[in-house]
Amino acid sequence: MQIQLNGEARTLTPDLTVAELVESLGLAGRRIAVEVNEEIVPKSAHGEIRLAEGDRVEVVHAIGGG
Repeated sequence: MQIQLNGEARTLTPDLTVAELVESLGLAGRRIAVEVNEEIVPKSAHGEIRLAEGDRVEVVHAIGGG
């Protein structure tokens, strides 16, 4: 299945959840925000939302500083 991840084409296993994508990116447990097709996906729904062909996904992680 093809999606757009942070503006780049990416081929993924079909029927992948947002949580599985986050884990495959090595971002599990980090402070991140995920948006699918311009809608923010709450962390509590990451395991329920399945990605589909052509989805546009943005993953942003917080970087602390001072």
